[in-house]
Formats: sequence, C-alpha cells, structure tokens
Amino acid sequence: MADLDLKLDGIANGLLVEQTDKKKADADKKKRMYASAFAYIRNQTGMNKKEFAEYLGIPYRTLQDWELGNTQAPEYVLRLIAYKVMWEKERGNL
Repeated sequence: MADLDLKLDGIANGLLVEQTDKKKADADKKKRMYASAFAYIRNQTGMNKKEFAEYLGIPYRTLQDWELGNTQAPEYVLRLIAYKVMWEKERGNL
C-alpha cells in the first residue's frame, strides 16, 4: 500500500509522469539517431533503398522501417553495415 501511495504522490507531483516521458523521449531520440545514421550510410553508397536492401541481402521493408525509425536495427548490425560500406568504398567496389 505504501508503494501505491508513493506512486500516486509521484503522479500528483508530476515526477512519475516526467520520468516516464523522459524514458520514452530518450528511446525515441535513439531511434531517430539510428534511423538517421542508417540513411547516411546508405546515401554514402549512392544506392536507393531497394538497391541497398538487395546489396545487404535484407528485406526492403526491414530497411525501410530502420530508415523511418519504425524499428531499430541492433547497434552491432548498424556497425557491421557501416564497416562493410567503408571497406567496399576503400577498395573501389562502391
């Protein structure tokens, strides 16, 4: 019961709502950053979304969702794709 009172007090004072909003805002910001980074990587190749999806061997819809920020690619996937693009550009393959 004391836990419930604490939550109600937090809501009444705006603390719980503020923390919840901050967590959501942080998650949304991270999604936007990843989406922007992914679009930047693709733009470095000069490929459109369909070509880039085929190049990577991933479904077009997945790539589209990542770029729009609807879903978030895991960080390691983003890093691997960036490394692949960098490596291919250095070798003149892109």
